[in-house]
Amino acid sequence: IVTLYGVFTNHYSVNGPSRCLLLELLDISVSELLLHSSNQGCSMWMIQHCARDVLEALAFLHHKGYVHADLKPRNILWSAEEECFKLIDFGLSFKEGNQDVKYIQTDGYRAPEAELQNCLAQAGLQSETECTSAVDLWSLGIVLLEMFSGMKLKHTVQSQEWKTNSSAIIDRIFASEGVVNSAIPAYHLRDLIKSMLHCDQGKRASAEKALCSPFFSIPFAPHIEDLVMLPTPVLRLLNVLSDASLQCEEEYEDILEDIREECQKYGPVVSLLIPKENPGKGQVFVEYANAGDSKAAQKMLTGKIFDGKFVVATFYPLSAYKRGYLYQNLL
Repeated sequence: IVTLYGVFTNHYSVNGPSRCLLLELLDISVSELLLHSSNQGCSMWMIQHCARDVLEALAFLHHKGYVHADLKPRNILWSAEEECFKLIDFGLSFKEGNQDVKYIQTDGYRAPEAELQNCLAQAGLQSETECTSAVDLWSLGIVLLEMFSGMKLKHTVQSQEWKTNSSAIIDRIFASEGVVNSAIPAYHLRDLIKSMLHCDQGKRASAEKALCSPFFSIPFAPHIEDLVMLPTPVLRLLNVLSDASLQCEEEYEDILEDIREECQKYGPVVSLLIPKENPGKGQVFVEYANAGDSKAAQKMLTGKIFDGKFVVATFYPLSAYKRGYLYQNLL
């Protein structure tokens, strides 16, 4: 969940004094990630990462009795410093059983019971069914389905066919995708999404129950596109060293110093690693003190020529780097 640093009053607003929230600065949103996926969908690693992070946020919120009530791709942002997806924008949130905002959730991510409540509220009528934390699970189910398919599903979920048999449409989406991973992980994700998209909110999985899905027990590796898009304090440089450079100790040490000197232009380097054996052979891992320095370095080093070769700079998960776990990503 996004961190609130403080609250202050802006006395110079055109419309008079206004309350302002000072929040942590986060990075790319899931909405932007979907745009970059070019209708191909996100990787299983990214979907799993996002699903777990958001479900943990929702489990905490719901345990405290709060409903987010506006979960959508634009309200899920990546935290480069903490390496997780975070929820933002609690403008429509309410305490369960004490809802004072009738019109909740965004079109395309709105649960059936919220849709009914909104329609009745517009007609000046009271809904007999209260919206609960289950509305957040519905929204997340749609978000994950969009991340998998790479498609905006607003018109799909508003269609009569969806209302008649949403399960069949979900099956069709999963059957039509050329999933690179084996079928089993895709089926686990499909079943997880279905558990969130029951029309009957009483049958919808809770956040805590959804976290027990077999989908979260599968170890996925990130695609190189993921590591380009999601900033972290660790930078990984590819296409820098040849096998000959790794075998000659003197040349290796010279290159190490040259790289350290170049990387320190963008911020203090905490550590630098160039494995001589697989996995990670010849890749350069540079750990910065913070993600801001890493982002500046990635921007400046990408495409730079080093020893006659174009450098490819991606980010790398700090948690994996600290454990000494090096993914084998091919260009």
